[in-house]
Amino acid sequence: MKTFGSKKRPAPTAARPSALKAGAKASPKAADKGGEASDGLVRLSKRMSELGLASRREADAYIEKGWVLVDGRVAELGQKVGPQARIELRAQAERAQSRRVTVLLNKPVGYVSGQAEDGYKPAKTLITPQNRWEADDSGVRWSPEHLKSLVPAGRLDIDSVGLLVLTQDGRVAKTIINEDSTIDKEYIVRVADAVSDGAPVFAPKTIALLCHGLSLDDKPLLPALVEPLNDDELRFVLKEGKKRQIRRMCAAVGFKVLRLKRVRVGRVRLGALPAGKWRYLKDNERF
Repeated sequence: MKTFGSKKRPAPTAARPSALKAGAKASPKAADKGGEASDGLVRLSKRMSELGLASRREADAYIEKGWVLVDGRVAELGQKVGPQARIELRAQAERAQSRRVTVLLNKPVGYVSGQAEDGYKPAKTLITPQNRWEADDSGVRWSPEHLKSLVPAGRLDIDSVGLLVLTQDGRVAKTIINEDSTIDKEYIVRVADAVSDGAPVFAPKTIALLCHGLSLDDKPLLPALVEPLNDDELRFVLKEGKKRQIRRMCAAVGFKVLRLKRVRVGRVRLGALPAGKWRYLKDNERF
Protein backbone atom coordinates (compact mmCIF):
# COMPACT_ATOMS: atom_id res chain seq x y z
CA MET A 1 0.00 0.00 0.00
CA LYS A 2 1.32 3.40 -0.98
CA THR A 3 0.96 6.43 1.24
CA PHE A 4 0.99 9.98 -0.04
CA GLY A 5 1.01 13.26 1.80
CA SER A 6 1.48 16.78 0.61
CA LYS A 7 3.54 19.85 1.09
CA LYS A 8 2.33 22.39 3.60
CA ARG A 9 0.42 25.27 2.13
CA PRO A 10 -0.40 28.57 3.81
CA ALA A 11 -3.81 28.71 5.41
CA PRO A 12 -6.41 30.44 3.25
CA THR A 13 -6.97 34.08 4.01
CA ALA A 14 -10.19 34.69 5.92
CA ALA A 15 -12.86 36.58 4.03
CA ARG A 16 -13.58 40.12 5.14
CA PRO A 17 -16.88 40.57 7.01
CA SER A 18 -18.08 42.90 4.28
CA ALA A 19 -17.50 40.30 1.55
CA LEU A 20 -21.04 38.93 1.98
CA LYS A 21 -24.14 40.84 3.03
CA ALA A 22 -25.94 39.62 6.12
CA GLY A 23 -28.26 36.74 5.27
CA ALA A 24 -26.80 36.33 1.77
CA LYS A 25 -25.80 32.88 0.59
CA ALA A 26 -22.43 32.15 -0.98
CA SER A 27 -22.49 31.08 -4.60
CA PRO A 28 -21.85 27.33 -4.99
CA LYS A 29 -19.37 28.14 -7.73
CA ALA A 30 -17.48 30.51 -5.48
CA ALA A 31 -17.43 27.95 -2.70
CA ASP A 32 -16.33 25.08 -4.90
CA LYS A 33 -14.52 26.45 -7.93
CA GLY A 34 -12.50 23.71 -9.59
CA GLY A 35 -13.27 21.35 -6.72
CA GLU A 36 -11.75 23.65 -4.09
CA ALA A 37 -13.82 25.12 -1.28
CA SER A 38 -13.27 28.46 0.45
CA ASP A 39 -12.12 26.60 3.58
CA GLY A 40 -9.13 25.13 1.77
CA LEU A 41 -10.64 21.67 1.33
CA VAL A 42 -10.58 20.05 -2.11
CA ARG A 43 -12.29 17.04 -3.58
CA LEU A 44 -10.33 13.89 -2.90
CA SER A 45 -10.23 12.99 -6.60
CA LYS A 46 -8.76 16.41 -7.41
CA ARG A 47 -6.13 16.02 -4.68
CA MET A 48 -5.20 12.56 -5.96
CA SER A 49 -4.78 13.99 -9.44
CA GLU A 50 -2.55 16.78 -8.09
CA LEU A 51 -0.38 14.20 -6.33
CA GLY A 52 -0.06 12.13 -9.51
CA LEU A 53 -1.90 9.14 -8.02
CA ALA A 54 -4.53 8.90 -10.75
CA SER A 55 -6.64 10.96 -13.09
CA ARG A 56 -9.81 12.36 -11.54
CA ARG A 57 -11.93 9.77 -13.31
CA GLU A 58 -9.68 6.94 -12.14
CA ALA A 59 -9.62 8.35 -8.63
CA ASP A 60 -13.42 8.40 -8.46
CA ALA A 61 -13.51 4.78 -9.66
CA TYR A 62 -11.00 3.71 -6.98
CA ILE A 63 -12.89 5.61 -4.27
CA GLU A 64 -16.18 4.03 -5.32
CA LYS A 65 -14.62 0.56 -5.02
CA GLY A 66 -13.21 1.29 -1.57
CA TRP A 67 -9.59 1.22 -2.75
CA VAL A 68 -8.62 4.59 -1.23
CA LEU A 69 -7.95 5.39 2.42
CA VAL A 70 -7.77 8.87 3.93
CA ASP A 71 -6.05 9.04 7.29
CA GLY A 72 -6.60 5.29 7.68
CA ARG A 73 -10.31 5.29 6.84
CA VAL A 74 -12.05 4.14 3.68
CA ALA A 75 -12.79 7.21 1.58
CA GLU A 76 -16.22 8.13 0.25
CA LEU A 77 -17.14 9.42 -3.18
CA GLY A 78 -17.29 13.22 -3.15
CA GLN A 79 -15.23 13.46 0.04
CA LYS A 80 -13.12 16.58 0.55
CA VAL A 81 -9.69 16.66 2.15
CA GLY A 82 -7.23 19.18 3.48
CA PRO A 83 -3.60 19.63 2.43
CA GLN A 84 -2.31 17.47 5.31
CA ALA A 85 -4.53 14.46 4.61
CA ARG A 86 -2.70 11.13 4.35
CA ILE A 87 -3.95 9.35 1.22
CA GLU A 88 -3.30 5.65 0.67
CA LEU A 89 -3.98 3.38 -2.29
CA ARG A 90 -4.90 -0.19 -1.54
CA ALA A 91 -3.15 -3.02 -3.34
CA GLN A 92 -6.11 -3.51 -5.69
CA ALA A 93 -5.64 0.01 -7.08
CA GLU A 94 -1.90 -0.51 -7.50
CA ARG A 95 -2.52 -3.75 -9.41
CA ALA A 96 -5.09 -2.04 -11.63
CA GLN A 97 -2.59 0.68 -12.47
CA SER A 98 0.19 -1.80 -13.22
CA ARG A 99 -1.97 -3.49 -15.86
CA ARG A 100 -2.55 -0.28 -17.79
CA VAL A 101 -0.52 0.22 -20.94
CA THR A 102 0.82 3.11 -22.99
CA VAL A 103 1.26 2.75 -26.74
CA LEU A 104 3.54 4.67 -29.09
CA LEU A 105 2.28 4.96 -32.67
CA ASN A 106 3.95 6.40 -35.75
CA LYS A 107 0.79 8.00 -37.10
CA PRO A 108 0.58 8.28 -40.89
CA VAL A 109 -1.30 10.96 -42.83
CA GLY A 110 -5.05 10.46 -43.07
CA TYR A 111 -5.84 9.39 -39.51
CA VAL A 112 -7.33 11.57 -36.79
CA SER A 113 -5.97 11.43 -33.27
CA GLY A 114 -9.29 11.07 -31.47
CA GLN A 115 -12.81 10.17 -32.56
CA ALA A 116 -13.64 9.53 -36.21
CA GLU A 117 -14.55 12.68 -38.11
CA ASP A 118 -15.39 13.59 -41.72
CA GLY A 119 -15.00 9.98 -42.79
CA TYR A 120 -11.45 9.64 -41.45
CA LYS A 121 -10.56 6.77 -39.14
CA PRO A 122 -9.15 7.24 -35.64
CA ALA A 123 -5.46 6.41 -35.19
CA LYS A 124 -6.53 3.89 -32.55
CA THR A 125 -7.76 1.57 -35.32
CA LEU A 126 -4.09 0.95 -36.21
CA ILE A 127 -3.48 -0.66 -32.80
CA THR A 128 -3.85 -4.28 -33.86
CA PRO A 129 -1.60 -7.33 -33.36
CA GLN A 130 -0.80 -7.25 -37.08
CA ASN A 131 0.47 -3.65 -36.93
CA ARG A 132 2.66 -4.15 -33.88
CA TRP A 133 6.32 -3.40 -34.63
CA GLU A 134 8.30 -6.60 -34.94
CA ALA A 135 11.19 -5.02 -33.01
CA ASP A 136 9.04 -4.20 -29.95
CA ASP A 137 11.12 -5.50 -27.03
CA SER A 138 8.88 -4.22 -24.23
CA GLY A 139 8.01 -7.73 -23.12
CA VAL A 140 4.31 -6.80 -22.93
CA ARG A 141 1.92 -9.48 -24.18
CA TRP A 142 -0.84 -8.24 -26.46
CA SER A 143 -4.39 -8.30 -25.11
CA PRO A 144 -7.65 -6.90 -26.55
CA GLU A 145 -8.15 -5.39 -23.07
CA HIS A 146 -5.43 -2.89 -23.97
CA LEU A 147 -7.84 -1.18 -26.36
CA LYS A 148 -10.31 -0.34 -23.61
CA SER A 149 -10.09 3.29 -22.47
CA LEU A 150 -7.03 3.78 -24.71
CA VAL A 151 -7.01 7.49 -25.50
CA PRO A 152 -4.56 9.91 -27.14
CA ALA A 153 -2.39 11.99 -24.82
CA GLY A 154 -2.21 15.00 -27.08
CA ARG A 155 -3.02 15.15 -30.75
CA LEU A 156 -1.56 15.26 -34.22
CA ASP A 157 -3.44 16.88 -37.08
CA ILE A 158 -4.82 14.62 -39.78
CA ASP A 159 -2.16 15.80 -42.22
CA SER A 160 0.70 15.47 -39.70
CA VAL A 161 2.74 12.35 -38.99
CA GLY A 162 4.95 10.93 -36.29
CA LEU A 163 4.84 10.07 -32.63
CA LEU A 164 1.35 9.80 -31.14
CA VAL A 165 1.01 8.60 -27.54
CA LEU A 166 -2.10 6.63 -26.58
CA THR A 167 -2.58 5.51 -23.01
CA GLN A 168 -4.92 3.84 -20.52
CA ASP A 169 -3.05 5.50 -17.67
CA GLY A 170 -4.45 8.82 -16.50
CA ARG A 171 -1.14 9.65 -14.84
CA VAL A 172 0.64 9.47 -18.19
CA ALA A 173 -1.99 11.62 -19.88
CA LYS A 174 -1.76 14.22 -17.11
CA THR A 175 2.04 14.29 -17.38
CA ILE A 176 1.86 15.08 -21.09
CA ILE A 177 -1.19 17.26 -21.63
CA ASN A 178 -1.94 18.95 -18.32
CA GLU A 179 -1.81 22.75 -18.67
CA ASP A 180 0.98 22.83 -16.08
CA SER A 181 3.03 20.17 -17.90
CA THR A 182 6.69 20.92 -18.60
CA ILE A 183 6.98 18.14 -21.19
CA ASP A 184 8.33 19.48 -24.49
CA LYS A 185 7.68 18.06 -27.95
CA GLU A 186 10.01 18.07 -30.94
CA TYR A 187 9.01 18.36 -34.60
CA ILE A 188 10.76 18.32 -37.97
CA VAL A 189 8.96 20.66 -40.37
CA ARG A 190 9.51 21.06 -44.11
CA VAL A 191 8.36 24.43 -45.44
CA ALA A 192 8.19 26.49 -48.62
CA ASP A 193 7.68 30.17 -49.34
CA ALA A 194 3.94 30.76 -49.04
CA VAL A 195 3.84 33.14 -52.04
CA SER A 196 6.19 31.63 -54.59
CA ASP A 197 6.12 27.98 -53.42
CA GLY A 198 9.87 28.20 -53.79
CA ALA A 199 12.65 27.70 -51.27
CA PRO A 200 12.11 29.54 -47.98
CA VAL A 201 14.52 32.16 -46.70
CA PHE A 202 15.50 31.50 -43.10
CA ALA A 203 16.45 35.06 -42.20
CA PRO A 204 17.72 35.53 -38.62
CA LYS A 205 14.83 37.92 -37.86
CA THR A 206 12.30 35.35 -39.04
CA ILE A 207 13.79 32.57 -36.91
CA ALA A 208 13.94 34.90 -33.90
CA LEU A 209 10.26 35.74 -34.34
CA LEU A 210 9.34 32.06 -34.52
CA CYS A 211 11.26 31.51 -31.29
CA HIS A 212 9.48 34.28 -29.43
CA GLY A 213 7.19 37.12 -30.32
CA LEU A 214 4.20 35.54 -32.08
CA SER A 215 0.66 35.42 -30.73
CA LEU A 216 -2.23 33.08 -31.55
CA ASP A 217 -5.84 33.84 -30.70
CA ASP A 218 -4.70 37.14 -29.15
CA LYS A 219 -2.45 35.33 -26.64
CA PRO A 220 1.36 35.44 -26.73
CA LEU A 221 3.00 32.07 -27.35
CA LEU A 222 5.53 30.65 -24.95
CA PRO A 223 9.17 30.84 -26.06
CA ALA A 224 10.11 27.99 -28.41
CA LEU A 225 13.29 26.58 -29.87
CA VAL A 226 13.31 26.89 -33.66
CA GLU A 227 16.38 26.30 -35.80
CA PRO A 228 17.09 25.53 -39.48
CA LEU A 229 18.25 21.98 -40.25
CA ASN A 230 18.87 22.49 -43.98
CA ASP A 231 17.58 24.60 -46.87
CA ASP A 232 13.90 23.77 -46.32
CA GLU A 233 13.53 22.12 -42.92
CA LEU A 234 13.12 23.56 -39.44
CA ARG A 235 13.34 21.92 -36.03
CA PHE A 236 10.68 23.05 -33.56
CA VAL A 237 10.68 22.30 -29.82
CA LEU A 238 7.49 23.45 -28.10
CA LYS A 239 6.18 23.35 -24.54
CA GLU A 240 2.58 24.03 -25.52
CA GLY A 241 0.24 22.60 -28.11
CA LYS A 242 -2.37 24.96 -29.48
CA LYS A 243 -4.51 23.80 -32.38
CA ARG A 244 -2.43 23.69 -35.57
CA GLN A 245 0.13 25.82 -33.78
CA ILE A 246 3.19 25.17 -35.95
CA ARG A 247 1.27 25.61 -39.19
CA ARG A 248 -0.15 28.91 -37.95
CA MET A 249 3.24 30.08 -36.70
CA CYS A 250 4.78 29.34 -40.08
CA ALA A 251 1.95 31.09 -41.93
CA ALA A 252 2.52 34.17 -39.77
CA VAL A 253 6.07 34.54 -41.11
CA GLY A 254 5.28 33.68 -44.74
CA PHE A 255 5.99 29.93 -44.77
CA LYS A 256 3.76 27.11 -45.97
CA VAL A 257 4.13 23.75 -44.22
CA LEU A 258 4.71 20.87 -46.61
CA ARG A 259 5.35 18.15 -44.03
CA LEU A 260 5.18 18.05 -40.24
CA LYS A 261 6.57 15.16 -38.23
CA ARG A 262 6.69 14.80 -34.45
CA VAL A 263 9.82 12.93 -33.42
CA ARG A 264 9.86 13.25 -29.63
CA VAL A 265 7.58 13.68 -26.61
CA GLY A 266 9.57 14.48 -23.49
CA ARG A 267 12.34 11.89 -23.21
CA VAL A 268 10.63 9.37 -25.50
CA ARG A 269 11.70 9.42 -29.15
CA LEU A 270 10.02 8.06 -32.26
CA GLY A 271 13.29 6.42 -33.26
CA ALA A 272 13.12 3.74 -35.95
CA LEU A 273 9.42 2.97 -35.45
CA PRO A 274 8.02 2.60 -39.00
CA ALA A 275 5.01 4.57 -40.24
CA GLY A 276 1.73 2.90 -39.29
CA LYS A 277 3.42 0.65 -36.71
CA TRP A 278 3.17 0.81 -32.91
CA ARG A 279 4.91 -0.49 -29.82
CA TYR A 280 4.39 -0.52 -26.07
CA LEU A 281 6.11 1.96 -23.78
CA LYS A 282 8.80 0.05 -21.88
CA ASP A 283 9.04 -0.08 -18.09
CA ASN A 284 12.29 1.91 -18.12
CA GLU A 285 10.96 4.68 -20.36
CA ARG A 286 9.68 7.91 -18.85
CA PHE A 287 8.31 11.03 -20.50
